[in-house]
Amino acid sequence: MSKDFSTLMLAEPIQRAIAEMGYEAMTPIQEQAIPVVLAGQDVMGAAQTGTGKTAAFALPLLQRLLKHENGSASPARHPVRALVLLPTRELANQVADQVAKFAKYTKLRSAVVFGGMDMKPQVAELKKGVEVLVATPGRLLDHLEAKSVSLGQVEYVVLDEADRMLDIGFLPDLQRILAHLPKKRTTLLFSATFSTEIKRLAESYLQNPVLIEVARPNATASSIEQQFFRVGDADKRLALLQLFRQHDKQQAFVFVNSRLGCARLARMLERDGVRTAALHGDKSQDERLKALEAFKAGEVDLLICTDVAARGLDIKDVPAVVNYDVPFHAEDYVHRIGRTGRGGASGLAITFVTDHEDRQLAEIGKLIGKQLDPQPLAVGRPAREHSARAEPRNERPAAATRERPQRRERPERSERARHAEERQTYRRGATPRDPLFDAPYEPSDSAAAPAWEVAPRQPAPQHRSGNIKSKSKVAALLRPSGS
Repeated sequence: MSKDFSTLMLAEPIQRAIAEMGYEAMTPIQEQAIPVVLAGQDVMGAAQTGTGKTAAFALPLLQRLLKHENGSASPARHPVRALVLLPTRELANQVADQVAKFAKYTKLRSAVVFGGMDMKPQVAELKKGVEVLVATPGRLLDHLEAKSVSLGQVEYVVLDEADRMLDIGFLPDLQRILAHLPKKRTTLLFSATFSTEIKRLAESYLQNPVLIEVARPNATASSIEQQFFRVGDADKRLALLQLFRQHDKQQAFVFVNSRLGCARLARMLERDGVRTAALHGDKSQDERLKALEAFKAGEVDLLICTDVAARGLDIKDVPAVVNYDVPFHAEDYVHRIGRTGRGGASGLAITFVTDHEDRQLAEIGKLIGKQLDPQPLAVGRPAREHSARAEPRNERPAAATRERPQRRERPERSERARHAEERQTYRRGATPRDPLFDAPYEPSDSAAAPAWEVAPRQPAPQHRSGNIKSKSKVAALLRPSGS
């Protein structure tokens, strides 16, 4: 039986915020991690996605930072004391929102910085001073180079979704950031999966960490029903529409493997009358946030996205997830289906499998420890498509071959035909020819001068500039001889 948050030795302002957010019973990761963090020990926590890792590290950090809270307006009294690093903008924004809600009734300040946005507003907020900084590695390095933030007084570091940060190549950035931090600090590493690289990272930067595993690594939640269907590439969209209508048009995440495929599927579904939005890496941060807000508000039924949305997004009561494409990496399957069935709620995960994706499916089955056997799915085609397939374009209906419409007579001849007929009539001699045309050549009188030579020449008019002075006239007696 899980314990209530009220049993924790947390300050009254934090307890009030927890009650206001509706938190009552702790999840297994929260129940085990919070007391360890409150004791100041390093933690290496593994839990399946959607089990409340954010509260597991945010609540004890805020509790331990209460000794630094103050109402001073001076930025020097509010240095960065806790740093939370996350792999994606959406996850960073979500964690920052949770931290702000937990610290609502305290005087602790928090901020978030991530790429895809102008740095000037972020610099202005950092200069005011913050105790808790949530950031993505790339943008944090930008601020460190611009000297808009200092990490010299950081006491707590959180590496959330660490496996994802390593997958997308953030290890060099993490090493550069950790080099700016004091050696004496508490480091918390949370991840949905533990790989050899994650353990190596923990050995390098954590000191005697407490290992907390509340579920078997790479396990999927038991509350999620997983279904696999065998479909063809050309039938995927129709299969998605069919299942969407069978389940009373419930909301769902739809995952594809490429950005281009994501945008293309969203446009095609919009033509089919489905309310959709696309979420992928080529979208600006503002567009991505608007798509998420529209999905949360119920204005979008199907959120078509790449794996940029597979990690950490916490949207409650999402009933289903559809893997339109089988993920390239088996671990991503665990994260994708973790967008549904969060907080112990039931969820549905549907995966479309084509013939060339069997190898990826086998890797998923090996990872989660299950034998996966896709079931055939009969896809019903619209009547318009049936008629198009029944009548090939190169065959005409029988009625059309029997009854051929009569050709309409042209009202008058074309201008080109009329001119051609006149030329033929002229060649046959029906029209009298010009006598001058048929007369022999007669040379003209050679003695007669041409007309252009008979006419007298007129001197060309001379135009003189007004700036040129005329020669002065000299008397004849004064001219030199011979002139």
